[in-house]
Amino acid sequence: MRAVIQRVSEASVTVDEKMIGEIKNGLMVLLGIEDADTIEDIEWLSSKIVNLRIFNDDIGVMNISVKDIDGEILLISQFTLYASTKKGNRPSYIKASKPNTAIPMYEQMIAQLEKDTGKKIQTGIFGSDMKVRLLNDGPVTILMDTKNKE
Repeated sequence: MRAVIQRVSEASVTVDEKMIGEIKNGLMVLLGIEDADTIEDIEWLSSKIVNLRIFNDDIGVMNISVKDIDGEILLISQFTLYASTKKGNRPSYIKASKPNTAIPMYEQMIAQLEKDTGKKIQTGIFGSDMKVRLLNDGPVTILMDTKNKE
């Protein structure tokens, strides 16, 4: 799994001109899924996301998590995180899971994040043409890959 995690002051997702998910202070997470992903990837990534200390404490140091600030999470499926640009100019998405594999994994990630935060997770609609708006706070943007745990 790959994730782009952005600290935001606000974020929302719209499908067919209807807002379906919105958060204030928290994290907007783009999530890519590949066939090799497992429940262990979900558990590891969810724990990292909710405990990532990228919010400022009282003295302005990034030292507290989304959980600590009682923040929200907006999770958006993003198969293009598995784009391969090695050859040519048109990206290949061969490594991204097809919907029959990706949707159950995406739903498991939502459930795991809800368990780990104790809050409802806002989402987009898997496979839809989504319009995502966000106000990146910082900006703070973190990349994570469960197959390359740095």
